[in-house]
Amino acid sequence: MKAEPDAQARLLDLQELDTGLQRVEHRARTLPETAEAAALKERVDQIDSELVTAQTKVSDIEREQRKAERDVDQVRSRADRDTKRLESGQITNSKELQNLQSEITSLARRQAELEEVVLEVMERAEELNAQVVRLTAEREETVAKYTEVTARRDTAAAGIAMDRDTIVRDRERVAAEIPADLLALYDKLRAQYDGVAAAPLRYGRCGGCKLALSTVELNDIRATPADEVVRCEDCRRILVRTAESGLGGQAEQ
Repeated sequence: MKAEPDAQARLLDLQELDTGLQRVEHRARTLPETAEAAALKERVDQIDSELVTAQTKVSDIEREQRKAERDVDQVRSRADRDTKRLESGQITNSKELQNLQSEITSLARRQAELEEVVLEVMERAEELNAQVVRLTAEREETVAKYTEVTARRDTAAAGIAMDRDTIVRDRERVAAEIPADLLALYDKLRAQYDGVAAAPLRYGRCGGCKLALSTVELNDIRATPADEVVRCEDCRRILVRTAESGLGGQAEQ
């Protein structure tokens, strides 16, 4: 393939722009704020799930507490009623009095047991309510962090997008100055070789694979017309001759 030396030199400008575009796109993919925002969002979702569970348990424990308190009230009311009967003096039968006193004693024990249940339920309710308060506070803090991080992410992404647009415009301008067949070869090689299709030959070394060319290879290039497109024998990228190629005066042909 033939192309004017100036057109070949423009490949290096195009390569620089494409490499810059790769860097910009890499920055866009690897913004630390993106990963941080995702982690914060995941934590918010996790807190929401924990909150639902804790609030459900609070509702359950509140029902349990109300039932336990009703049970205490019922036993207390019955004990009060029996005590009043006992103290009224209306019961004179000794066996009936004994049975009533036994029931009052039993009710007192039952009331004490139920009050212990109420206290235990209240302690659990207090722990659950404290958990809801803690999770609610953590959620508010995490949401605030998420909002701040996403704002930074969006600002950074907007800056990257502007940089990308600038590079894309410059690339279109430079690509328009390169012959279609040479540009097609460049694009094909760029897809094959990790985005690097053209490299300078400087001081006898390929700028693509960084390998030094042999004396035979340099002599072959030196003997090749300046408008002939040459390729690196090792990495097969387009090798663009420069004033620092180490070919003597051939690069200026």
